[in-house]
Amino acid sequence: MISTDAFSYINVLDKAADASWKRESLIANNIANQDTPGYKRQDIDFQTALQNELGRYKYTSLDEKIKNADLSELNPTVYTDHRGYSYRLDKNNVDPDTEQVELASEQIKYQALTTSITSEFQRLQSVIK
Repeated sequence: MISTDAFSYINVLDKAADASWKRESLIANNIANQDTPGYKRQDIDFQTALQNELGRYKYTSLDEKIKNADLSELNPTVYTDHRGYSYRLDKNNVDPDTEQVELASEQIKYQALTTSITSEFQRLQSVIK
């Protein structure tokens, strides 16, 4: 991670891309275990961690929020979905259709994040020239 104000957005986007990549892996693992008896789906929630971190600075601009963000707090944990329902008698709670939709959505999100990171670097490069 680069520690200067010029890279604040890039650092946050980098954390978001890492979380998105991790979520894609978890969803793929859920799909792979859709026939495993007793398996409980796993997920990660980066949006809440980001919202909590940026929400600490209520009356400041987004630039100031990003600048003041503690990136060490943007490490969401993986959780296992132990809700009291299962779609099947074997207690597996993976819904393959939902997981496929979530995977496609997360792939689009990851592509958008990496495109945004590339755009930020291109902006910096144009300033340097």
